Formats: sequence, C-alpha cells, structure tokens
Amino acid sequence: MLIGKQSWQFANRPVIESWGSSGGPFEAEGKLSADFDVLHDDLWMGEDSYEKAHRVLLEEAIKSALHKGNFNKEDMQFMLAGDLINQITPTSFAARTMEIPYFGIFGACSTSMEGLALASFIVNYQGAKKTLTGASSHNSAAEKQFRYPTEYGGQKPPTAQWTVTGAGAAVLTDNSNKQGKIVTTSATIGKVVDMGITDPFNMGGAMAPAAADTIISHFKDLGREPSYYDLVVTGDLGRIGQATTYELLQQSGLDIRKEQFQDCGLMIYNDDQPVQSGGSGAGCSASVLYGHLLNQMQKGLYKKILVVATGALLSPLSFQQNETIPCIAHAVSIEMN
Repeated sequence: MLIGKQSWQFANRPVIESWGSSGGPFEAEGKLSADFDVLHDDLWMGEDSYEKAHRVLLEEAIKSALHKGNFNKEDMQFMLAGDLINQITPTSFAARTMEIPYFGIFGACSTSMEGLALASFIVNYQGAKKTLTGASSHNSAAEKQFRYPTEYGGQKPPTAQWTVTGAGAAVLTDNSNKQGKIVTTSATIGKVVDMGITDPFNMGGAMAPAAADTIISHFKDLGREPSYYDLVVTGDLGRIGQATTYELLQQSGLDIRKEQFQDCGLMIYNDDQPVQSGGSGAGCSASVLYGHLLNQMQKGLYKKILVVATGALLSPLSFQQNETIPCIAHAVSIEMN
C-alpha cells in the first residue's frame, strides 16, 4: 500500500529467498572478498570485450542465486535488472541467456534498489510468485564510456570514485513460511534532485542531496526514527558524498549515529587500495547487499537494515552538452522476519 507521499509498505513481506554475487580481480583483493560467490582473476573473464565480460558477471550472479535457492530459470516469472552501459546491453544480453520475461531498468547506480523495490511490489500484490532482480557494473566498460579508456592512464582527482566490477542478484518469492526469512517490508521511491553540479569526477557530492532527500522522506512517510534500523547504508556515495549526506541529515534534525550510517562504496575495498573517494557503480550496492549484507543478516548480525542506492543520471552526451548532473536515490527496508 502507498504510505505517505512516496513510499510503499509491503504487507505480504516478500521473501528474499536466495542471492548471489560475482566480482573482478580488484574486488578479490577487497574487504568483502569472502562474501562473493564467484571472483575472477582478470577483467576480460574469457571474453573479447569488457562489455561481454560485464554480461558474464551478471549471468554468474544470477546462476549463483538460482543454485543456492534450488531454483531453475524456468521457475522465474520475471527478471528486473540493469546496468550503466548504453542501452543496458550487458543486462539485456544476459536476459537473452536466461530466457526469463524481462524488465530492463535504468537508474544508474540506484538500479539495484529500483529493481528490488519493483520486484517486491510485484510479488507483494501477487503479480508473480518468483521474481529475479539484480544489477551490475564493470570498471573498464564504464570508464571507456563515461571518462577515458583505462589504457589511456588519465589522472583523477581525490573526489573521483572507482567503478566496481561486480554484480549481485536475488530471488524474491511469495513464500508463506516467513519465519526466520529475510523479507522486504517497505520502499521509498526517490525524486530527481539536481543541485547544479557539473563535475563528473565528484559523483558523491552530486548524489548526496538526493540520498538525504530520500532518507528524510522514508522516515517521514513511515513515521519511524533512525533507531528502528541496525544499519542505514547508502549505495556508493564514497567519502565525500557520505560525509555530505550525514551533514545534511543532521541539519534536518534526523539523528542517525555515525557508526549506524555506512556506505557500500567504503565497505567493499581495503584502505590501501587506490580508489580515491571509494567505490561506485550499479554493481557496488548490488554486490555488497546480495553478498555481504544479507550474509550478515543471515548470521544474525543485523535484523533491520535500510539500503539507499544512489544514482547520477548523466550520460556522455549530456556531459558533452554541459548539462548539470540530475541524481536520484531509492530506499528499501529489509528485515529478518
């Protein structure tokens, strides 16, 4: 049901039945390497282009999620997924392999929670019994499209972020036996917020106002306090974006403890990895959620989390035309039932 101005509450509590994640060689050296189901030792992954390797990442995450839940692809009614590449072709080509009825979605780096929110809505209202959702990104494919090919060796400022080579996917079901299961309970759909930033090397700063707006709206719509959650985690704001968002939340009167407020882009890599301000990409929040965070919930470390994935809705064309960067954030609350 609609609650407040921009939130859904899922009375039937769709179950996140199983999940899977895959990553590249840089992620294999990061803090969360043990939570990936598949890790590669090179960026090509046996393919002849980075875009094809990107497709492989998502296919592997999907196959891992299906395998861990003892599902076949034929069991899935719908697949909702997307990525950062033009016309989301890596995801669409993965959907060709999976042969599942497919919704291709684009929310830039917010795609993971856009997909989870929509999949939860569909399952909650009996639009499907089993739905697959996920998101992915590939560092070299994204760099080639949005900035410079990695072979060029272009220097980046400290505000820049490192696109995660990774994918995450999950199966949602209408399982009536929810005891001890991880479920989605609500979602807040964000508005596009544009504060006039034009620097593509400062994605965190550009996305911070959108993140703060969605988080504030979530607590207002649902009438909750931040203490309701064990963890409020953003998708890929990095150091600058997370600090800015935290300041904006404090100014709004929302009292979130610093240790309670984390960011996937700061969780995934080690401190000595050269990622400037932190990780980013559609595969950042997807691989951290559908790997580390849900594994932690399964172990009992968290009971209630709010995941807020942020996205910068620019394109190479809009940047070349000197457009500012419109941003968005979508939030989904996930609980151990």
